[in-house]
Amino acid sequence: MNTLKTLFAIAALSLSSLAMAEGGGDRTFARMQSSETLTAQAAQQPKAAEPVAGMKMKKAEHAKC
Repeated sequence: MNTLKTLFAIAALSLSSLAMAEGGGDRTFARMQSSETLTAQAAQQPKAAEPVAGMKMKKAEHAKC
């Protein structure tokens, strides 16, 4: 009976350690990877440049200063 209790205690501790092994670290790592891929995709997208003719020149506004 004493041996059975010892084996039961060892089995319970083994199962609890396996359950704790998959904690928040996996979720945190997955979130980090997804945010990294989103950042890389955003950095690779070309930005729309405003044409030079459409830009307002400050010299024209302050010509009489």
